[in-house]
Amino acid sequence: MDAAPTLTDGIVTLRAHRADDAPGCFEQCQDPLSQQWTSVPVPYTREDALAFVTQVMPQGWVDGSSWGFAVEAEGRFAGTVELRDEGEGRLEVAFGSHPWVRGTGTMERAVRLLVEWGFADRGARVLVWRANVGNWASRRLAWRVGFTLEGTVRGLLAQRGELRDGWVGTLLATDRREPGTPWLAVPQLEAEGLTLRAWRRSDVPRIVEACSDVRTQAWLGTMPDPYDEAAAYAWLEHQQENRATGDSVAWAVTDSVDDPAGERALASVSYFHHTPGLELEIGFWAHPDARGRGVTTRAMGRIVEHAFEDLGVLRVMAGAAVDNTASRHVIEANGLTAWGTERFGTRVRSGPADAVFYDLVVEDWRAARRR
Repeated sequence: MDAAPTLTDGIVTLRAHRADDAPGCFEQCQDPLSQQWTSVPVPYTREDALAFVTQVMPQGWVDGSSWGFAVEAEGRFAGTVELRDEGEGRLEVAFGSHPWVRGTGTMERAVRLLVEWGFADRGARVLVWRANVGNWASRRLAWRVGFTLEGTVRGLLAQRGELRDGWVGTLLATDRREPGTPWLAVPQLEAEGLTLRAWRRSDVPRIVEACSDVRTQAWLGTMPDPYDEAAAYAWLEHQQENRATGDSVAWAVTDSVDDPAGERALASVSYFHHTPGLELEIGFWAHPDARGRGVTTRAMGRIVEHAFEDLGVLRVMAGAAVDNTASRHVIEANGLTAWGTERFGTRVRSGPADAVFYDLVVEDWRAARRR
């Protein structure tokens, strides 16, 4: 096959690249995100764009090494999708979008068309997706189409002379073209003068302040010490990973009265160890500005309500070091009852420490609300 067929779902069209795609391709490759997550040359010239659409992409069809399509939506160039032959029925899926089309679902439609064509017409046995670690938009699209994340490989992807860690996912012809695992959302919640919202990169200074605090460091013994901006950014990335794998959700807690724009994070509250329909565990930490104001108590209470009413679990759990009276007060104020103590059940800054564990079941929570 030496020419791209035309594929369409009635909204998005995949077709052969043309010379008049060069301006759109050039614009796409000036985009900071395109440069950050792909191996396009930097600087990228108009000559590079013209060569890509008139030479590089067509040549793949001629020699059978790859099959690239221009993506068209609303009569405009929207990006490129491509299958690259890796032999023995393995094809790599690659895609890149023009900025104008992001967030519209166009690239998901394009990738779905490409996937079905790859299995039906190219005889693919397995499709492989790769992306630099941190390229969440690419990972989420692959997840939506049904790819299974197989893991992270160090130094997997070459980018302008560097080797970067990469994610790898696979899709088989027999796999369903839908997510196989949950990707958790962070709904904004309100609670007695508080707003619980998603964490932002602009929160890093407040995270550093909170997690450098002597009391926080004393009770959360696995936190980095010293705690710097790099640690805060790593924590935010870890929270993103936890949501993508369905493990946990963390909220930034702000004062909706004194800080209606929600710029100053006062605390973190999260749930984790979530077994849908059964149980989850709640954790929290506070910025020094929040102490003595009932912030974490109110925030935890809102997550207890969210767990029972919205997530439909039957039991919520929490734990704290035996001597951490402040955290135990927050837990007990929300109706959780201690059910046991585990020797060396947690780690504080000074080393292993005994921990007390609490729980609350939905029937008892509802009964308490009726009183």
